[in-house]
Amino acid sequence: MGHLSFIGLDLIDRGKEIAQQIGTLHDDERIEVLNEIRRALHAVSPFREEPVDCVLWVPNETVESNDYNPNIVAPPEMKLLTHSIKEDGFTQPIVTWADETNHGRREVVDGFHRSRVGRESRAVQKRVRGYLPVTTINADRESRSDRIGSTIRHNRARGQHTVDGMSEIVVELARRNWNDEKIGRELGMEPDEVLRLKQISGLAEMFADHEFSEAWEVEI
Repeated sequence: MGHLSFIGLDLIDRGKEIAQQIGTLHDDERIEVLNEIRRALHAVSPFREEPVDCVLWVPNETVESNDYNPNIVAPPEMKLLTHSIKEDGFTQPIVTWADETNHGRREVVDGFHRSRVGRESRAVQKRVRGYLPVTTINADRESRSDRIGSTIRHNRARGQHTVDGMSEIVVELARRNWNDEKIGRELGMEPDEVLRLKQISGLAEMFADHEFSEAWEVEI
């Protein structure tokens, strides 16, 4: 700690004293106090633009699934995830969007299956006292279209998506005025992949910007 100033060293000592006082509170109050302190520290952190810099513990009933996630986890993998969290604890927070207009409710952006384990496994729920660890997506990514894009980006490197589910996502984003280039860029898709997913939808409106020969057919 030789590089720390007198002020820095004093803050560390005071922080340790505060930590001891927090330890005397009952669980729910301690969690609330720690969350507020984490928010305050996050506000002055050099990494405040990074959601993972601030992990909060919130009641599991305030965390809700979204209605646009096409990711599927097969029963064996879900069983393994449950076992992993039982044995290793939560090593990754659940990424959420905080709906400040709805009594602090949160919508899952990434980590739906982790949130399920936290709610449905009695052993895990008891251990974490009915709470879930969450991060909050940055304020400039809070529109529904941006949340959908974030969910897909989180999922594409792992798990499996249903083709129909991904097609529905592309259709919704197109209807929200995302062109093919933006859909591909935001979801990490090649142009032909975006086109194939539009083909699956079978909606003529999805091809308004494309020209096809009379011989063009949709492969099934």
